[in-house]
Amino acid sequence: MASSDVTSGKTTLKKRAVAGSFLFKFPYGDEKQAQVALFRRSGKVRTYQHKLAPISGSVEKEDASPIATALREINEETGLTLSSIELLRVGKPYSFIDESIGREWTINPFAFRLKDKLEGGKGEEGIHIDWEHEGYEWFSPLDVSESEEFGGVPKLVNSLRRVWPEYDLGSKAGKVLTSGLQQLRDDHESGARQLAAAAVSTLRNLIAEMDSDAIDDTWWANVRMAAWHICKTRESMGAAITSAVAKALDRVEEIYTQDLSPPEKVRKMVEAIDDQLNQRKSTTDRIRDAFVDYIRQNVIQATESKKRISVLTLSSSSTISACLLQAAANLGVSLDLRILESRPLCEGVTLASELVEAGNGSADLSVTLYTDASVALAVDGVDIVVLGADRISSAGDVSNKIGSLPAVLSQRHVAPDAKVIILSETEKIASPGLMEEHPAEENDPTELLQGWMAGVKGANVIEGALGDAGNSSAQSKVRVRNTYFEWVPARFIHAYITDEGLWSVEEISKRSNWIGDEMDRFFKGL
Repeated sequence: MASSDVTSGKTTLKKRAVAGSFLFKFPYGDEKQAQVALFRRSGKVRTYQHKLAPISGSVEKEDASPIATALREINEETGLTLSSIELLRVGKPYSFIDESIGREWTINPFAFRLKDKLEGGKGEEGIHIDWEHEGYEWFSPLDVSESEEFGGVPKLVNSLRRVWPEYDLGSKAGKVLTSGLQQLRDDHESGARQLAAAAVSTLRNLIAEMDSDAIDDTWWANVRMAAWHICKTRESMGAAITSAVAKALDRVEEIYTQDLSPPEKVRKMVEAIDDQLNQRKSTTDRIRDAFVDYIRQNVIQATESKKRISVLTLSSSSTISACLLQAAANLGVSLDLRILESRPLCEGVTLASELVEAGNGSADLSVTLYTDASVALAVDGVDIVVLGADRISSAGDVSNKIGSLPAVLSQRHVAPDAKVIILSETEKIASPGLMEEHPAEENDPTELLQGWMAGVKGANVIEGALGDAGNSSAQSKVRVRNTYFEWVPARFIHAYITDEGLWSVEEISKRSNWIGDEMDRFFKGL
């Protein structure tokens, strides 16, 4: 699966970067029954006439990115718009030379899922091919081949396997990866810590099910490619997932290089990952203890007469819940907990219910729920604002649930003496890069519409306009954004409390560089 296809040639080659988009459908919503559409190129195109290919097109100067190229080409060649497709996977780019036509291609592979009518899409009826194609056919991904008889464009399988690594994993391991990626992509309730554990478990189960007759370089490349997709499936949660997966690959690599029989290697690899998963269970305990020590030294002792601490938080986090309960039980003060409801899924309500149930009779705490819009009222008079983290940049900026930045900005205006505290595992530190360089996650607007349709006046008009998007002028007039995460700049943060103690921005930067090095080591050559 390595992308070392480029070799030096004597003739001058035309270099061309393209986006290649594979369109998938899943009968009955089951990704294990995946089918991929391949389009037969017409006799009017310049290259690879009458060959089967993904939807392809050159990356033009005016395209903001290869993904922008992919969306443009899908619309031009099939008529499908964003209302009928969703990005499924992003493949690792690669290059190769086709000397027969004097081209050096750089391929940016993507996979998109075709939405059916029940989801607001148009299904197959929405596909209207243009002059560049003669038709299209659906295939099981595993039936696609490089043979002359199959009739695909050059490197068709290499492009496909980069968005569908199940191609190389075998039936059992492939199903493990498919299910694992779907779970990571669709789980919008679990936090980054839980998703990281699920990611490592997917890697562990995949290795256990892979063909172990030969644990060789090909096997190791297939494992790393699967791990790369695990890391990229939820990029907004990618820091925690990538850190945890990198640690797992470290353990696997150490055993991979040992002189053992293939079955013994697999057994030891699985045991090593199980040990890592067990060790992760104690991270919350370490954060909890560090949090209580910080509050005792920096809040209670700083104000000797304080018998009550007011805390503002939002969303739902098992780590925050454990820390607050421990503080209420051990600090000898009462806790006034103020929790934002955290729309659209209202995880703050969930957190409040867990704290009430767990603290009933055993902790001196009161809980008040606030609407997100009343954050300025909620923050009045608080001593600390406690936030989790889904990702921490190399500069110490924190990505957390939407509503975090308004909470901090309100604190600076209404309660300027309060401290902003981040509770996070160190594995949520991302590879080097500014917060603006990290991808944002946009989620299904249906989550918002469902709440509005319960009785909000005019919600049906908005729903209808969205349903007509791509088919009328409504697309340019109405858009519903359901963004889950936003950034809190490091300059607003007073303390980072981690499973390794109280960390500075310098320590965060050092860990970030380590993650970047690990990513290069494991994934750069794929």
